[in-house]
Amino acid sequence: MSVYAIRHGETEWSLSGQHTGTTDIPLTDNGRALAEKLRPVLAKPQFALVLTSPMRRARDTCEIAGLAARAEVDPDLMEWNYGAYEGITSAEIHKTRPGWQVFKDGGGPGGESPEAVAARADRVIARSRAVKGDVALFAHGHILRVVAARWIGLPAQAGENFLLGTGTLCILGDYRGTPAIDVWNGPLA
Repeated sequence: MSVYAIRHGETEWSLSGQHTGTTDIPLTDNGRALAEKLRPVLAKPQFALVLTSPMRRARDTCEIAGLAARAEVDPDLMEWNYGAYEGITSAEIHKTRPGWQVFKDGGGPGGESPEAVAARADRVIARSRAVKGDVALFAHGHILRVVAARWIGLPAQAGENFLLGTGTLCILGDYRGTPAIDVWNGPLA
């Protein structure tokens, strides 16, 4: 089985670098175009399970990519709760908290810890592994980076090592029975 991890298309805040956890903003026109490029790639596999974050940007990406009719909303695929850092860029955060890094320090005041995000990622992984067949996950950059780290047995903090662009496709699989990353930040052409 393979798990197709798809980051939603571009939004105004992904362009500006603002942390977008619980703010439900739409895709840009370019974000919709990126999602459309996913359609022919995702039409080939026969997915046994399709899960999406409840956030509009992920659900819209799923719909444009042609899988919304089979998708189930899974709150565990929500983006990191950044607390007081919602809508703020890392550069702005570093003015008052130099060296802050979400994968090590968690969200801002009132936000989510790396351990809490790892627990959500572990539930998504367990749900995916319980299915016989391929799985598609439509979600967000930071949660998918944690899913990738946890898939290969690393702590949530290792998510900082997996850069992930908008509207990209990743495939998690295995190598001779050992969890592996088959494709990361994959081009669609």
